[in-house]
Amino acid sequence: MERNGGKQQQQQPETAAPAPAPRKGAWRDGAVTYFHLLFYIAISGGQIFFNKWVLSSKEINFPYPVALTLLHMLFSSVVCFAATKIFKVIKIDEGMTTDVYVSSVIPIGAMFAMTLWLGNSAYLYISVAFAQMLKAIMPVAVFLLGTAFGLEEMNCKMLAIMSIISVGVIVASVGEITISWVGVVYQMGGVVAEALRLIFIEIFLKKKGVRLNLISMMYYVSPCSAFCLFIPWLFLEKPKMDASISWNFPPITLFLNCMCTFVLNLSVFLVISRTSALTARVTGVVRDWSVVLLSAAIFADTKLTFINIVGYAIAIVGVVAYNNHKLKPQANQQQGADSKVSPGSPLHVEIPLNSTKESS
Repeated sequence: MERNGGKQQQQQPETAAPAPAPRKGAWRDGAVTYFHLLFYIAISGGQIFFNKWVLSSKEINFPYPVALTLLHMLFSSVVCFAATKIFKVIKIDEGMTTDVYVSSVIPIGAMFAMTLWLGNSAYLYISVAFAQMLKAIMPVAVFLLGTAFGLEEMNCKMLAIMSIISVGVIVASVGEITISWVGVVYQMGGVVAEALRLIFIEIFLKKKGVRLNLISMMYYVSPCSAFCLFIPWLFLEKPKMDASISWNFPPITLFLNCMCTFVLNLSVFLVISRTSALTARVTGVVRDWSVVLLSAAIFADTKLTFINIVGYAIAIVGVVAYNNHKLKPQANQQQGADSKVSPGSPLHVEIPLNSTKESS
């Protein structure tokens, strides 16, 4: 009895002491998560402004969106190769076969290249704010293409959500003062390419069930996207660059631009690994509103009207409804998977391939 009592007295301090630790750990973990969200908003919005400045600024004078996007993909390919093959700080996931690469990774990389190319090209013709408003139509394109591929089912609720988004984007477009249809075509082409990329990713997941960490995904997709961008650059922009004597290539500025793009891709995966795809989507909505409002204050070509704001607000209501309806089950599943992984090592978290849709 005395021995048991003594053991209980010795064990009591050990069980009582760790009580405050979870509270402190939870507070620290929550602070880190919010830091990731704020960092994602800052770096994502900043990269949009950075690209716009590089492409349209008279100081930089580098109006070549394909070349700029090609530099981004080459930079990402080199960094991923160095991290995995030279310094070996990250291990590439095994299981990638030639058949999987040809049938899945190449179409995804090609659509990713098309998305970036057309999206950056739009900045030469339309304002950043209007480009963000047009991007709100993305769920409509994804849903319609998904229905065509047999991945989605038409129902009254989704039809209502798609109608709200479409009406909002149309109203925002009507309110645009200096509309350029060339820029609209580029932006909508980028939206369709991004929607196709997401469809290919979903098909890839259902047929192959492959899971890749963030470095593995960039390691495989970036070289493919770079090759797909090299062909249009060779025929469309290289002759213009050779014939023009006015453009310049500022190495430091372009290096920083490529670095910001790479960090942005990392931040997207870090946000998803710590939260969920739904949280990243909601954060993206906050980012979009911030970009629209800041662009009106920064760029002279951005003049927001009352109709612009009302239309975009209507579209955002539909986007939020779509995110809540479509992505909440996926977010809950991912949160359950993330809880099994140490939050201190997000680079090694296995993330489903469809999480990469946030990077756009």
